[in-house]
Amino acid sequence: PYPTVPTAAAAAAAVGTVGYGTYGVLRGPKVKRVTVPLAKLPRAAHGFRIAVVSDVHLGPVLGRGFAQKVVDTINATQPDLIAVVGDLVDGSVKDLGPAAAPLAQLRARHGSYFVTGNHEYFSGAEQWVEEVRRLGLIPLENARRELPHFDLAGVNDVTGEDEGQGPDYAQALGDRDTARACVLLAHQPVQIHDAVDYGVDLQLSGHTHGGQLWPGNFLAAAANPTVAGLERYGDTQLYVSRGAGAWGPPTRVGAPSDITLVELASKQA
Repeated sequence: PYPTVPTAAAAAAAVGTVGYGTYGVLRGPKVKRVTVPLAKLPRAAHGFRIAVVSDVHLGPVLGRGFAQKVVDTINATQPDLIAVVGDLVDGSVKDLGPAAAPLAQLRARHGSYFVTGNHEYFSGAEQWVEEVRRLGLIPLENARRELPHFDLAGVNDVTGEDEGQGPDYAQALGDRDTARACVLLAHQPVQIHDAVDYGVDLQLSGHTHGGQLWPGNFLAAAANPTVAGLERYGDTQLYVSRGAGAWGPPTRVGAPSDITLVELASKQA
C-alpha cells in the first residue's frame, strides 16, 4: 500500500507548488508597472502615477503585519495617487480595525481613494467606509473628484445593490465634462460595460485574483471580461490587478499577487 514513485512525486510537486504559492502570498505583493496612454490626458499629466491595490483581504491569516507590508510597498513607489479598489477586508471593523490601522500611513500627493468590493458588503460596508475615512482615505461612493488634469470617479460594487447601495454611474459620471480624461475605480471588471457607456477612458479593477489557483482561473475567466492585465473595450481601457492578498487559502499558483503602478501617458507629450 505504498504510493508509487510517480504518485509520490506528483504529491510532492503539488505540496511544493502550494507551499511556494503560500510563501508568495505571505511574503507580500510585488510591484508591477504598466503604462497606459490616454488620448485626452494633457501633457502636464504625462507620467502621473497611480498605485492600484485590490483584494488585500485582511482577516485572521493576513493581518496587521501584512497590511504594513502592503502600505510600505505602495509608499516605496512614491505614487501621485493611491487607489484601493475593494475587497480590503473579510470581517468587521470591530475585529479587523487594528489590522487595517497601517493604512493611515499611506502617502500620495493627490490622496488615497477607496471603493467597496463585494466582500465589504459581507463585512459591514458602511462601517468600513467610515473607518477608511477615519484612516485618511477618501471613499468614492458613486462620486467623482475633479483633479487638476483628469477626473477620478468611483462606484460601489454591484453586491451593494442588495442593500440599496449599488453602483450609480449617472451620479458618479453623468454631468462631467467629457473633454476631460476620466479614470474610474470599480471593483469588478464586469462593470466595464457601464464605463464604456459613460465614456470613461480607463477603469481600474480587481476582484479576479488573476484566477488565484486552479480551477479558479477557469471560473474567473467565465465570470469576468478580463481576468488580469490591460485590455481595450472600444475607447475605454480596463486594467485588472491580480490583487495583493488571497481569499480562502492564502495560496496562489500561476497568479502572483501584485500592486500595480499605473503610469498615465499623454499622447500630446
